[in-house]
Amino acid sequence: MINWLFLDLDSYFASCEQQARPDLRGRPVGIVPVLADTSCCIAASREAKKCGVKTGTLLKDAKLLCPEITFVMARHDLYTLYNKTITEAVESMIPIDSMISIDEMICRLTGSQRELNNALALAAKIKHMLRQRIGDVLTCTIGLAANRFLAKVGSDMNKPNGLTIFRREDLPAGLYPLQLQDLPGIGPRMANRLAEHGILTVKELCALSKREMARIWGGVVGERFYDWLRGLDVEMPVTHHASTGHQHVLEPEFRTADGAWMVAKKLLVKAAARLRRDGYYARRHTVRVSFVGGAYWDREVRFEETQDTLIAIDALRKVWTTRPPGIPFFVAVTFYDLVHRSRHQLSLLVNPRRENLGDAMDQINTKFGKGTLSVGELDQTSSGAPTRISFSRVPGLDEF
Repeated sequence: MINWLFLDLDSYFASCEQQARPDLRGRPVGIVPVLADTSCCIAASREAKKCGVKTGTLLKDAKLLCPEITFVMARHDLYTLYNKTITEAVESMIPIDSMISIDEMICRLTGSQRELNNALALAAKIKHMLRQRIGDVLTCTIGLAANRFLAKVGSDMNKPNGLTIFRREDLPAGLYPLQLQDLPGIGPRMANRLAEHGILTVKELCALSKREMARIWGGVVGERFYDWLRGLDVEMPVTHHASTGHQHVLEPEFRTADGAWMVAKKLLVKAAARLRRDGYYARRHTVRVSFVGGAYWDREVRFEETQDTLIAIDALRKVWTTRPPGIPFFVAVTFYDLVHRSRHQLSLLVNPRRENLGDAMDQINTKFGKGTLSVGELDQTSSGAPTRISFSRVPGLDEF
């Protein structure tokens, strides 16, 4: 039986631009946060990938690898809008179990959908629906498998616009042609650890016993890996919010002490609003600034658990004065030690009316438009630190 369908949108950011702009179709495209040689590509089109351009490639290097490349400033509102249309199209045929990221989603098959022919027909129907509602350029690759893990593996194969099926009766032999790092959870460090145990191929990995895998991984993750590779539909571990924050590569006009402060403050305000929206309080936050030349500075501030923007700004202001001189290039602000509102402990030192202030500002901005109310001089940075898409979270359209 096929239990899961994993959908991965191909070269998503670049494909969105090519879908929206016919002049970019068939051409190598690099999506960038800032049009400067010191910046890097956050996404690349299929044509650019063939030349060796990938996420993280510096613009100056991308030009050498692919002289014909066209750089396009990222439009995260466009990618979020396409995502909304795509998710609505998919959910018109099958509920989405979870959104893994802006370009990945997974669906649990039920009833007769689990039969191979019906699962294949559903995958074909989804592809057809996306062509109808979006167009021919923005395609997807689908993985069908007995568990989520293998469905994800399948969605990374036969790109673009591919379809891969892993049936239990084909396992684990059907995985032997893959490289170890084709499997989610095996990165360079894990691959090195496996190599230290003499494991260099997927076939050698699959030959291990469950106990041997548990020993190499150091616990239950190894046992799960053993089951996943054999198609067993073992539940994935439940994840919890560990942090929330924002980071930003500064535009040239903000690469000053004052500009970096304004952007850091705006990132913090956005992160605090996310805390309230997601129902969390934080006990500490960190700020990090990277400088031109490679130096960096970071500091951590602890406080009573809060989601109050003004308390967080005051904590940020106190450590900001200790940063070293230099030309700032990158700023990140992150809240840690998150506590869900259901476990929030009231404090005698915190005025509850202050806590309500943030909620009131959020409601006004939601009703009348983003930025209707801001904190102090934030309106001066309207062009700095715009909303961007993270790897694991799809922003709402009201955040742009």
